Amino acid sequence: MRLLLPCLLVLAPAAADAQTAPAAPAAAIAPAPAFEARAKELTTLLTDLAGYDGFFSPSFRAAIPRDKFEPLRASLVEANGPVTGVRVDTMTSPWLGTLEIDYRDAVAMATMVVDSAAPHQVSGLRITSVASRVSSIDAVSAALRALHGNTGFALAKLGAGAPRLLASHQPDRPFAIGSAFKLIILAELVRATNAGERKWDDMVTLDGSELPGGGYTMKPRGAQVSLRELATQMISISDNSATDILLRTLGRERVEAMLPVVGVKDPARNRPFLGTLEMFKLKGIEANDLAGRWLAADEAGRRALLDGEVAKTPMLLIRPTLFRDGKPVRIEQIEWFLSPADLVRVMDWLRRNTEEPKGADARAVLSKNPGITPAAAGKWQWVGYKGGSEPGVMNMTLLLAAKTGDWYVLTGSWNDPAQAVSELRFAGLISRAAELAAP
Repeated sequence: MRLLLPCLLVLAPAAADAQTAPAAPAAAIAPAPAFEARAKELTTLLTDLAGYDGFFSPSFRAAIPRDKFEPLRASLVEANGPVTGVRVDTMTSPWLGTLEIDYRDAVAMATMVVDSAAPHQVSGLRITSVASRVSSIDAVSAALRALHGNTGFALAKLGAGAPRLLASHQPDRPFAIGSAFKLIILAELVRATNAGERKWDDMVTLDGSELPGGGYTMKPRGAQVSLRELATQMISISDNSATDILLRTLGRERVEAMLPVVGVKDPARNRPFLGTLEMFKLKGIEANDLAGRWLAADEAGRRALLDGEVAKTPMLLIRPTLFRDGKPVRIEQIEWFLSPADLVRVMDWLRRNTEEPKGADARAVLSKNPGITPAAAGKWQWVGYKGGSEPGVMNMTLLLAAKTGDWYVLTGSWNDPAQAVSELRFAGLISRAAELAAP
């Protein structure tokens, strides 16, 4: 499972730090003529890489060679249509500014750094957001329906009773949701802290158990970390090591018990509730047909596999190309499965159970990474977010507080077991939906 940060797609090194100017009103800073010239050239470069070496500085090309840049450039065009123009938006210094890149179907925001010394090559380029041009929620829904594979979508208004769907497409169909499953773990932590069974400042002592990639993989045995920090890392940057530590600490059975509590219609499909490393092993270890035996087993047999062979098989046996080759792997069989309507109910439960002051920690965790473009997030008073992806899987789920005081949930999923999905295209559509849905 890859880390998903839809509103921070890095196309190039962040080379801007050394050229940050003192704070000043953006309107008071004009771009250097060479900066404007490079901005105009970017339209051509994003269409044809023939001028790549002359456009980018040696340090940029060393970090992002042409053969690595090209797939990123092509994915933007595939998702959003051809580039039609580039405009300078605001400047931090004469050599550092933000750009609006017009595609046929979307507008991308980018940060660009140009060397102040001749020949004034571009030393940094970062796409910070991509927003679709669709003009209505119905148009978003239609665009989602037109994507390959299967998609689901729901926009719901929350209140004292059950959520009220305002727009939807296949809201009751279960989809693989990637790292959005971590919302269930967060829900159990909210329940436990609300009940006084745990405190957000409780410390967890690492026991040296094998962990998937993340910030805690190399921490020594005996190191301590708070539940608050683990939850923050799990939700805000989808840290898989933090996730597995929390799942082990809170208890698999307690997390499973939350599935019906938060409104998941078919909790049995997500039992046993997998940790991330367990899922990686089932998908990525070919020896002894772990996946085949998992799929053939009943729930009791699957629990025995997790506690026995899966736990004992070293992660070094996971094939190194897992997820890196862009090919979906058993996404209809080994994953976490929730429908858009399930995710609406999950977010509604989190809203209801974080309303008192004791819910401030959970809301801080949920809102650290808004997941959508700044323009879309700016339409709302508060944004909570979790999403997830792997090849063939994409989910984005938002809990939104309107400036009027009303609450909403927006969620979308895209699955295709035959090919990868375009994260850029999907993120642009969901961000645009969030912008359009604001009262």
